[in-house]
Amino acid sequence: MSRPTLLIATCLALLGACNPAFNWRDVRPEGTPLAALLPCKPDQAKRSVPLGGRMTELTLLGCDAGGATFAIAVASVEPGQAAAALAGWQTAALANIKATGRPQSSALKLPGAAEQPAPVLVVATGQRADGRAVQSHAAYFAHGAQVFQAAVYADKLAPEVLETFFSGLKMQAATP
Repeated sequence: MSRPTLLIATCLALLGACNPAFNWRDVRPEGTPLAALLPCKPDQAKRSVPLGGRMTELTLLGCDAGGATFAIAVASVEPGQAAAALAGWQTAALANIKATGRPQSSALKLPGAAEQPAPVLVVATGQRADGRAVQSHAAYFAHGAQVFQAAVYADKLAPEVLETFFSGLKMQAATP
């Protein structure tokens, strides 16, 4: 690809991510080292869910923008239980959208996240509670005894928006 063509393609990608429907902002779930970008002001909620064989408090940050739902969730688990908790979380999330076909999993580079279990991005197609089709893009990762899910649910979304969301996930050192 020639240099001018590459420059134009990069500018177009950035314009797509800067769409007025997406007002990107930094968020940091309380009590975690995670920093993330969300395209809208998030609501926050807590609820108890079965995770890793026990009821666990889940903290959620989420919002809707550009026809998509963006969510970040975090839970604390017993030491050594992150892999089991994340595997169960993936299974429950796929069941929740009644995933059809085989979900696609790929490695996710997330500096600062635990190497085991390795961060993963899972893409699946399913349906919303009202029966409409939905595509799910969900990252699962751990840091210490905390497990995370960062997800986007949409009918269709520009790749640039997904790239902005997932590349915005970063583990940061605790501030004094």
